[in-house]
Amino acid sequence: MAHDPLDIVIGTSDAVKRDSAAAARHLTNAVKAEQTHDRGEAIGELRRAVAADPDNPQALFKLAYHLDLVGEEDEALSLYERCANRTPAHLNALMNLAVMYEDRGEYAEAERCLRQILDSSPNHLRARLYMKDVEASKGMVVVEEQDRDIFKRKAMLDTPVTDFELSVRARTCLKKMNIRTLGDLLRITEAELLSYKNFGDTSLTEIKKMLTAKGLKLGQGLEDAHRAARRALLEQYKGTGRETTLAKPVTDLQLSVRARKALQLLNIQTLGDLASHTEAELMGIKNFGATSLKEIKERLTEAGLELRKLDP
Repeated sequence: MAHDPLDIVIGTSDAVKRDSAAAARHLTNAVKAEQTHDRGEAIGELRRAVAADPDNPQALFKLAYHLDLVGEEDEALSLYERCANRTPAHLNALMNLAVMYEDRGEYAEAERCLRQILDSSPNHLRARLYMKDVEASKGMVVVEEQDRDIFKRKAMLDTPVTDFELSVRARTCLKKMNIRTLGDLLRITEAELLSYKNFGDTSLTEIKKMLTAKGLKLGQGLEDAHRAARRALLEQYKGTGRETTLAKPVTDLQLSVRARKALQLLNIQTLGDLASHTEAELMGIKNFGATSLKEIKERLTEAGLELRKLDP
């Protein structure tokens, strides 16, 4: 959640000026403590700054930021809320608040914060990246929501596709494609099914209808893996100030036309999206070869990223 505070908005009454002057002294001391990596002293000075001026957005934000880093999440959340409720809104407080809400599973609150950011700053890269994950969390019916027991979930994914009411043609095609279980089926896309010989629209419609009845969809397993990978990257960069790297558009990589078209087919829009995919997923795209893969890997390395590796 590393973001420095935005511009300070300070009132003009005499009382506020006196409070702001005291807060400013403590803020200066806090900055000095930060420079010597004395977080305890910085937190102490920031508490005094907030006490001197309870509405100072910079003091509120920095104190919340440091408290979050030391694990005082509840107090940090309260301070971020106070900071975000000011007028004008503190965008970075809203951003960090959205992340905390999402971590707690409070997706509606996270979405509210992100929409408030995007209403005033439509091209805010980090907000756009997080909004994608929040919307996925809200909109996709995943197996965990139907059955929170991990063992039952695994049993469901291990269910043989032969247990479902499918036509002989659909079953035969799935068998030849080595799709044995429900979990296998969720890891394949519509395009991959249709590219298989003798697999047509009728069989595709049949399978999609069966999955829809269970609150599932083709490719869901891949979406889950990609989302988990993006979240892992965001967590890895937490507190480094480099989260925006993941939100940068893939056009920044200046890729060749062939590589760009391949990424468009997978709806890969950001570096975070790209880093959540595996080599095998990219190589599965028609006309995507080793040259394009090498190009993408080199550009990602330059950005300090790499393609997702399959779990062992």
